[in-house]
Amino acid sequence: MSNLSHRSGGASRRWGLALACVLAIAMLCGVACLGQGTGNREQGTGSASAGERVALDRVVAVVNEDLILESDLDEEARMVAFQPIRVQEVATRGQLIERLIDRDLILQQIRLLPQAAIEDAQVDSELRVLRMNIPECVAYGCETDAGWERYVAAQGFTVEELRERWRQRMEVLRFIEARFRMGIRISQAEMDAYYAGTLVPAYAKEKVNAPAEAAIADKIQEILLQQQVDKLLDDWLTSLRAEGSVRIVKPGEDLP
Repeated sequence: MSNLSHRSGGASRRWGLALACVLAIAMLCGVACLGQGTGNREQGTGSASAGERVALDRVVAVVNEDLILESDLDEEARMVAFQPIRVQEVATRGQLIERLIDRDLILQQIRLLPQAAIEDAQVDSELRVLRMNIPECVAYGCETDAGWERYVAAQGFTVEELRERWRQRMEVLRFIEARFRMGIRISQAEMDAYYAGTLVPAYAKEKVNAPAEAAIADKIQEILLQQQVDKLLDDWLTSLRAEGSVRIVKPGEDLP
């Protein structure tokens, strides 16, 4: 058995934009299945409810000693169905790979600095809110457990699989919040500059009067906080890549 571990596939360059979207919908992008891998192998690329698919799985990237597999890209693409607010552009294969590399780098840091476990009740509480805010869920009757199970199955997951992916997503966001957001302070001068230099011109372009700055101060502060978090996170991920070993494996290329 290889010592390479398989972690199934949650910016200003890559992750930042995803994080901003995730925070905006009140808690981006998660997975949680752990196993062992040695490279290419036969593995199901979805749950049995997704149609009993079996395909040749292959490694698409190696992040230090973690493997990212073709099936992880498939799972990441399918997780978009659990975003209440959909991004207009469909992520490209390259973007999905970069997103999973960044996520895995964060998960590796979480393993080094363990956090308190997120309880089932916390995960279920978020998922209850989520299922009431996904527009496509209405047709499945997601207000009921049976309807929610049907919707989740239609995306190729079981309810338990989704719960574990969501739990990991919560762990990632909590880590980012604790590491980058807590120490940031936004000054009144920064808020004034953003209001006058960005928001007022934006409203003027739409031929609409901008609301008073005091009326939207909280929103301005949140935007500026998120911009700083995105920049700090992006710089940190860049340094992790430089310090470690990240390799994208091209089709047909063998692992060393």
